Amino acid sequence: MLAYPSSIDLSSRALRFLTGQLAVRRLEIGTRWRRLSAARQALLALAHLRCGDTYAQLAAGFGIGIATVFRYIREAVEVLSALAPSLAEAMRTIRAKAFVILDGTLLPIDRIAADTPYYSGKHKRHGVNVQVLTDPFGRLLWASPALPDSTHDLTAARRHGTIEALADAGLKCWADKAYQGAGGPVRVPFRGRRLKRWKRRHNTTHAKIRCVGEQAMATLKGWRLLRKLRCSTNRITDVVKAVLVLHHAST
Repeated sequence: MLAYPSSIDLSSRALRFLTGQLAVRRLEIGTRWRRLSAARQALLALAHLRCGDTYAQLAAGFGIGIATVFRYIREAVEVLSALAPSLAEAMRTIRAKAFVILDGTLLPIDRIAADTPYYSGKHKRHGVNVQVLTDPFGRLLWASPALPDSTHDLTAARRHGTIEALADAGLKCWADKAYQGAGGPVRVPFRGRRLKRWKRRHNTTHAKIRCVGEQAMATLKGWRLLRKLRCSTNRITDVVKAVLVLHHAST
């Protein structure tokens, strides 16, 4: 296989951060020797997560075996996901915000037709449902564990305890029509075609506030691996958490 130099559109802070975490990991487990240094392993993991490079491509580019690439990436993802904030930990930061925006997104996965729980009738494809919370400026604050995309957004939010946590914190939350009936702090637009003028004005203002949250979705999709996940569904949550930690580390 041919190999060529490439680039990753990330700041060097992300590389330094991951290198430091991997170096600490190697000291903890007492690693004596590896084919790649911690810095090269970090670069390999970033190329996979950010650019979506396959194991075969990375193996050729770094001059190691495919099995070694798999182990290196799995280790990096596990190290990063362990640093991701839980909802309770994220609420400490969220409490300082004027309000938050709640939304759900589909992360496409490589599944077959038999995997019905992961098939979304709305999107007509297989995927997982991930809930995100963003601040008023569209900055990503928290991402939930992945659920099969057949799970409705409101059901997913309730299962993660998001609505209850926001109510306990006394925070206002803007969300789309999928969260109709959530109650508490969640504010949604009015539904229907023939709405009164004041309701239409309310929906317009609501949409202007909520559309900022789309920046967080763009942040997630900027990590090209998340545009089509081919790993086991059991590992998707860790991958999303790893991306969240790297995003915070690089900004």
